[in-house]
Amino acid sequence: MKIDWNRQYTTIAMYSFIVIASSILFFLTMSGLEYFNRILAGYYSALYPFIYGFIIAYLVNFLLNFIIKLLGKIPAMKRIKKSQFHMLSLLLAYLISGFFVYLFLAFIFPQLMASVIGLVRNIPDYVRSAAEYIETISDDILLPPDVVVFINKRLDELAIFISENARDLVPMVLYFLRSTALSLWNVFLGIIISIYMLAEKERFISVAKKVNYGVFNVKTADKIIELSKRTQKIFSRFLGGKIVDSLIIGLIAFIVLTIVDMPYTLLVSFIITVTNIIPFFGPFIGAIPSVIIIFFESPTMAFWFMIIIFILQQLDGNVIGPKILGDSLGISSFWILFAILLGGKFFGFIGLIIGVPLFVLIYSIIKEVIEMRLQAKGLPIATKHYGNE
Repeated sequence: MKIDWNRQYTTIAMYSFIVIASSILFFLTMSGLEYFNRILAGYYSALYPFIYGFIIAYLVNFLLNFIIKLLGKIPAMKRIKKSQFHMLSLLLAYLISGFFVYLFLAFIFPQLMASVIGLVRNIPDYVRSAAEYIETISDDILLPPDVVVFINKRLDELAIFISENARDLVPMVLYFLRSTALSLWNVFLGIIISIYMLAEKERFISVAKKVNYGVFNVKTADKIIELSKRTQKIFSRFLGGKIVDSLIIGLIAFIVLTIVDMPYTLLVSFIITVTNIIPFFGPFIGAIPSVIIIFFESPTMAFWFMIIIFILQQLDGNVIGPKILGDSLGISSFWILFAILLGGKFFGFIGLIIGVPLFVLIYSIIKEVIEMRLQAKGLPIATKHYGNE
């Protein structure tokens, strides 16, 4: 029997079958999504060394490019072969990176852990002190007895809750360290892979270009290369600039907090450094837990800390940030806020960091397409021409 594919009912039946089959497949996939994810996780685990390797290579590449520019200014370096010059620069980049990691693990990390463990142990005492403080001021401001009883009862419940969870926090930290130790092999493989990536960087780029021109036509291939360069430029300028900016702010914070003898100086400075990488919300995200930590130790110092953070935020937003980042974003504050919220929703903490450069990339592509279409129609591309007259 020959099927007449041009008949209307046959076409409708085939489309209906495809839609029903796709719906059933989607339902089965979603109902077994957890099992499906476990299967994929088994395959993803084999890619962890390559993921670590790519991340390490991307971070070390910032230092590598700086060393190449620095050594390139030395006359003696111009007399050696290009391959030897690249290997020397790569060796110095990894030695310096390893030295920084050693300094962190040897001096900063143990103090951070000591601060965290000490903070967890002192939390019940802080809560009791807060309860006593509230009871003292209640006598001065003559709070109703029912209010005082209610506050004390809630604080006692909070103290019990925090004490129970505080005991669980140390095992959680130890479990995290154990998991980290178990993944050290993947990290070690990632370091080896990153060395190969950076050592053969030019070759990898050449092979990628060769495949690109072999698969696509010349016009499309040129566009892909231009888009790749734009992506690298946006991400490298933003992430590199934010890392340098955060390190400077963290160092300034550590010096100032040390001078004023702020409690948990190293822990608070570390929080400020890490969260400052997040645009817009970074200073607030870092300040909130830091203020809470310091407040339990000294409410007065917590007040001075807020003033210091406000001054640092103004210094970063008006002086240090613009000097380092320049006009690397090219979008308004509204779109920066939009990108951060959207990135954080879909990708968590990593989304808060990469959300802005990713949005800048997408924004630039959409802007370019729209302007090309406007030019093809003979219309102006400047936004001011479309304002209300």
